[in-house]
Amino acid sequence: MEAMTTATAEQFAGQEMEAAAQEFTSVVEAHRPRIFRFLLASTRDVDLAETLTQECFLKAHRNWDRFRGDSSAMTWLMRIAINLEKDHWRNRRMQFWRHTRTNSIDLDEASEWLPSGERSAEQQMMAREQVAHVWRAVEGLSARQRTVFLLRYVEDQELSEIAKATGLSEGTVKAHLSRALVKVRAELRREL
Repeated sequence: MEAMTTATAEQFAGQEMEAAAQEFTSVVEAHRPRIFRFLLASTRDVDLAETLTQECFLKAHRNWDRFRGDSSAMTWLMRIAINLEKDHWRNRRMQFWRHTRTNSIDLDEASEWLPSGERSAEQQMMAREQVAHVWRAVEGLSARQRTVFLLRYVEDQELSEIAKATGLSEGTVKAHLSRALVKVRAELRREL
């Protein structure tokens, strides 16, 4: 009798797992197009949207047994997708800063490629000092302003690209850039 109960319990558990797998499969089929469209609209990159969509459903599958049903499956999946997108952009920003630190420009080197017409020793020294003043002014900006300023004037990115990279709206990028320029100009006037 005990062997029969164990076998029945194992069959029941197997049927439960199969039912949960079927249920999850139907959720994926129902909501995958909408999650993909959202991520595609957010990233404007088909490959990235596909990758994030797969990560979304992988994360959902791993946590499916914890889904309590307090909200709809779509709402739960969308929250996962939004968090994955934010994580992606946050990691991109961190990569930018790591890249900037490891590839930072020496002031002497920068003054060599700055346009200065004739390159007398005095003019080279003045160019080095101007570069140093700009970098000091940039260091005084808030983190967001500095990021936007560097992406625009060092990386030569368009406002729309900066907005995508930072996760900010284009209007917010413009505001941060404007404030950064005012601060940098004021700092340069003060130092010069």
